[in-house]
Amino acid sequence: MKKAILMFAAVGAMLFTGCKDNASDKVKAENVEVAAERDSKDTVYPEIKFEESEFDFGSIAKGTNVEHVFKFENTGRAPLVITNATSTCGCTVPTYPKNETIAPGEKGEMLVKFNGSGNGQVTKTVTVSSNTENGKDQIKIKAFIEAGETENAS
Repeated sequence: MKKAILMFAAVGAMLFTGCKDNASDKVKAENVEVAAERDSKDTVYPEIKFEESEFDFGSIAKGTNVEHVFKFENTGRAPLVITNATSTCGCTVPTYPKNETIAPGEKGEMLVKFNGSGNGQVTKTVTVSSNTENGKDQIKIKAFIEAGETENAS
């Protein structure tokens, strides 16, 4: 028992006496400036700008397939890559340039298909995941679904 206590005391003494130097005194100002400049260059992001963020199909008959092309541009200073696009339900299907590089200033298109399901006014959201600073953007489609003849008869 005495040996264990003596050993812990020796290890503790080494730890407290071995860290006498102040780490902040070893930092060189020139290295801090170089690191700040390097890090400022790393924070350049692409930006996706859609010509329109929402499209209204108006009134459509129930079950009618409709589609719309959302056009966008990379207005940032880095290459844009869209990694995913998902909708709020299976009735809305986005088609996009998956994992393709879109250079700054280049334009692209995203096709959104809707199968006319639902009743009355519907709004569907497509979430676009990309390498932009916020990582996610949203576009929406709207339509008023008119009831079919069989539904009006009941």
